[in-house]
Amino acid sequence: MAMKLSTPEWLDKVEYPFDNKTIQLQSGTMHYVDEGEGDPILFVHGTPTWSFLYREFIRDFSKTNRAIAIDHLGFGLSEKPEKFFGRPQDHTKNLSEFIQKKDLRNITLVVHDFGGPIGLAAAIKQPKRIDKIVIFNTWLWETESYKEVKNIDKVVRSFLGRFLYIWMNFSPRVLLKKGFSDQSVLSGLIHQHYLNPFSDRASRWSLYRLAGALMGSSDWYQSLWEKLEALEEKPWLALWGMKDKFLTPDFLHKWEQRLPDIETKKIPSGHFVQEEKPDESIKHIRNFLES
Repeated sequence: MAMKLSTPEWLDKVEYPFDNKTIQLQSGTMHYVDEGEGDPILFVHGTPTWSFLYREFIRDFSKTNRAIAIDHLGFGLSEKPEKFFGRPQDHTKNLSEFIQKKDLRNITLVVHDFGGPIGLAAAIKQPKRIDKIVIFNTWLWETESYKEVKNIDKVVRSFLGRFLYIWMNFSPRVLLKKGFSDQSVLSGLIHQHYLNPFSDRASRWSLYRLAGALMGSSDWYQSLWEKLEALEEKPWLALWGMKDKFLTPDFLHKWEQRLPDIETKKIPSGHFVQEEKPDESIKHIRNFLES
């Protein structure tokens, strides 16, 4: 059952003018936005973002479709349960439950960052509900062979890593900014909307647990890659930020090798294409839906 959620004082209703809804899942209370009518477009975020990342997309696509954007448990306006494991596998279970409870069909699935493995795993479980797939910078294969990932994992699992994530809110405060190729796009107001959901130490464990899963869930990612044939015949669109310093164009090349029919749009932005190039991204998705 969807219930209205009280709006936090820091939430700018001009930037994010949507009705806040919640749904009770087995693991906790999930916040989501559900605007418009028609075939659903389901937006799935990564870290350290939330449905706010897709605000311009919701505003635009709700004119012609049912635009749905969730906040993973531990993120955004969703509940932050203390005992929730918060691995990508756990977020996939929640998303699958959400899709089933809302009985979503003919879904255009839009994923980014950790939302890639989370959303695509849910799609692999119920491929008949999926119509089309749009990926922003993301992956779906093992990560432990990447030297950069091993180095990140070593830091994350150290005392310093835990201190930075839990005490200093390092992920939205520092790493988010580093993900922009044009940091002037990230105004103080917009940045606050990524900082405020993690206002105290207790609320930051979701960030830390996903950081640990970058390499910690490597075998699970690979198992999904090996099951991707369940979705290979769907129409795919990749919108790739070519200035992303971590999920580089090499990651896009791996997608193109696996999915030779994927439609690719190379966009001059960093990791957070939705913030840097929303209009261009919306145009490409709309053309994809209409083609």
